[in-house]
Amino acid sequence: MNTVALAPHRIAGLLAPAVDRTFRAGMLAGRDGGGAELSQRYGGVTATGFLVDLRTRLAAPGGTVDGPGFAAITRYHDPVVCRRAVDKQVAHGMIYRSPDGTLSATERGAAFLAELYQVHAEVTEELWAGHDDRVARLVAVLGRLLSYALVLADEEEDRGGSAFAALAPPYEPDGTPSGVLLLNRLGALRHHRADAHAAAWAAAGHTASSIAALPPGPERLAIELETDRRAAGPYATLGAEERLTMLADLAALPG
Repeated sequence: MNTVALAPHRIAGLLAPAVDRTFRAGMLAGRDGGGAELSQRYGGVTATGFLVDLRTRLAAPGGTVDGPGFAAITRYHDPVVCRRAVDKQVAHGMIYRSPDGTLSATERGAAFLAELYQVHAEVTEELWAGHDDRVARLVAVLGRLLSYALVLADEEEDRGGSAFAALAPPYEPDGTPSGVLLLNRLGALRHHRADAHAAAWAAAGHTASSIAALPPGPERLAIELETDRRAAGPYATLGAEERLTMLADLAALPG
């Protein structure tokens, strides 16, 4: 086995598109498999939009997302537009915003999130049926990766403005089905890489808008390689064979 090709920074880059594909497949299945209908019952996207994005923290009893965390999660969107969207969700009685900008779910918002978790349980069970062993392996390995990523985050002197710190660890009440564990742990890992990417483009002198407009080429490639380096830390906990198995398991899942 070529272990050089499976070094932590290399596997971070190889896994990113597989993680994205699998996560997006699960979220799309949730939307099409009852999530859109559920949202309509609570007032539509205008009422529920950010609850879906923040579900892994706001579904937890007492769960909150502070202002810097929300800004990191929405870093590629117009902050004025985001604030207005939150205003509408507050008006719908789904989100509570404290004077310092911290967000939490209202009782009605929490009820929506409990139903959303159920929708995700049903659709992921169907989407990944027949892949129980792969799902179980991925849930376990993602648990290790996220645990180590949280340790690394705690060692950072300044955790402000981290999307990963805002939403990880995912809320996983007793009895959470494996499909939901996989979906939400993949989401947390995506936020970990998103923070690494933001740090890489910021170090290169970019803003959220300028990096979005940067065309393919040597500069973008350099930023992607630096993203891989910054995202690599948690993968040091895995052996080379485990890294390859994770990649193969994600590639084999439908979606």
